[in-house]
Amino acid sequence: MKLKPLLPTLKEKKRYLSFEIITTRNLSADSVATAVSNSTLELLGTLEAGKAGIMFLKDKFSNNTGVVKTNHKYVDKVRTALTLIPTVEKQHVIFRTRIVSGTLKKAQSKFSEMRKQEV
Repeated sequence: MKLKPLLPTLKEKKRYLSFEIITTRNLSADSVATAVSNSTLELLGTLEAGKAGIMFLKDKFSNNTGVVKTNHKYVDKVRTALTLIPTVEKQHVIFRTRIVSGTLKKAQSKFSEMRKQEV
């Protein structure tokens, strides 16, 4: 017996937040992931953080830029949680959210285009 697939209207809608970290040295993906999860738990609490469905994509993190996946209803709260992170690895940091997109590919491509225009 095969399970029926979930209808598209019942699936959780997700958004991808592309961010960069302003600091003097490169940080590890594990330490940034820990800081993101701690900050969201501190701001939202366990229940709200669970509903937000926050996922730090470690394989997309490089050169102090990365992507966080979240529920579409919690984008503003997750952005706030990211900006409230003061330090990572005892290094003062500033998180800057650059792009919010519905697809991972678009979030990465738009962010790379923005970086090229700044340079």
